[in-house]
Amino acid sequence: MKEDKPKKIAIYTRVSTQEQTTLNQQNTLVQYANSQGWSYEIFSENQSTRKTRPVKQELLAKLRKGEYDGVIVYKLDRWARSSRELILEISELLNKKIEFHSYSEKLDFTTATGKLHFTILSAFAEFERELIRERTIEGLKRAKTQGKSPGRPKGSKDKKKRKSEGYKLRYSV
Repeated sequence: MKEDKPKKIAIYTRVSTQEQTTLNQQNTLVQYANSQGWSYEIFSENQSTRKTRPVKQELLAKLRKGEYDGVIVYKLDRWARSSRELILEISELLNKKIEFHSYSEKLDFTTATGKLHFTILSAFAEFERELIRERTIEGLKRAKTQGKSPGRPKGSKDKKKRKSEGYKLRYSV
């Protein structure tokens, strides 16, 4: 009798600053992957920006080559920063029969209802990011009216070494 090979899933975690950690996302997703009997590798991205997410780009290339049966993220907004990016990339993966799982939203893309939820949730994710952006801009305006200057003081040199790219942790199970 042939034993079924477990699904090989990529776990993708992302945070935007070095002060944050992906460990909470990782712990939850690893526990979930184990409960599903999946083998997995973890791809973690720290200090990402809208334009530079090298770990995600590497993972997308591997997914396109069929190296994984699917990918799981903690929330949709950890994968993409805009509805357009989210919809295009997930649609591409699903068309290639690559599973996409969002742990928090518990989406099932095999049903019409799941596809509708996906579209609605991606719109709300972009809406939430825009609200955060607007609040940040308002906070900066308020700080300026109070005579505060945002960012580092002029002429200061930051001695702390900054990472310019994300890093990748790999675990195979």
